[in-house]
Amino acid sequence: MKEGEPPGEAGPGPTGDEEPTTESDSAAPEPDLPPDVQKYDRFKKIEGGTYDRANDFLRDRTYITAREWAIARLCADFRTETGVEMTKIGENLPELVPFMTDTYTPQAVNQARAAFEEKVRKAGATFLYGAMSDFFTAEELDDVMYEATEVAKFLLEVEGVDLAVEEELEAEDRISEVMREVQEHSAALRHDEVCCPECGTEFEPETDQ
Repeated sequence: MKEGEPPGEAGPGPTGDEEPTTESDSAAPEPDLPPDVQKYDRFKKIEGGTYDRANDFLRDRTYITAREWAIARLCADFRTETGVEMTKIGENLPELVPFMTDTYTPQAVNQARAAFEEKVRKAGATFLYGAMSDFFTAEELDDVMYEATEVAKFLLEVEGVDLAVEEELEAEDRISEVMREVQEHSAALRHDEVCCPECGTEFEPETDQ
C-alpha cells in the first residue's frame, strides 16, 4: 500500500505479532447491535479493506500492528466512567472495524491495548534519546518529525478525522519548535555549559529554588 492510499479489498483476519484469543468462529452475530456500535463511524475509509494490507502499511512505518491500532482506538472511544467496554468491543469488532473479521474475547482486547501502549512508550523513549543524544542535527530532526507527522496524520485521516490545512501547518510548526528546544536544552545538559556548542544558543543555568 502506498502512503496516502487506504488499505484495499476484503481478506483474511488478524495475523499480528501475537495470535489473539478469539470467540468461536461459528458464533452468530447478535441480531441487534448496540446503538453506539451502529453509530460508530471510524475506519469507514477502509471499507472492504484487508487486515494484511493495513498491517503491512503499519509494519513498514510504525512498531504497531493493525489489530493494535484498531483496538487502541476503540478502547479510547468506548471508555466510560468505570473503564473500557472490552466485552462490547470484542463482540462487535467486525462491525466496528471493516478489516477485522473475528470477534475477540475481552482478554484479547486488553492484550492488544497493552501491547499498543508498551510499544508507544518504547518508541517514545527511543525517539527522545535519539533527539537528545546529538545523533541528529536540527534539520535532520525536522525531517524525522515531518515523516512521523505525515504517517500520524494519514492514520488519523483513515480513522475519519478531518484535518484542516491550517491546523496541520500549525501542528507541524509547534512540533518543530518543541523539538528544537529539546535539542538545544539537551545539548546544554550534555556539555554542562550555558552555551550550545552547535548553534551558539545561550541558556540561563537553572538554580535550586
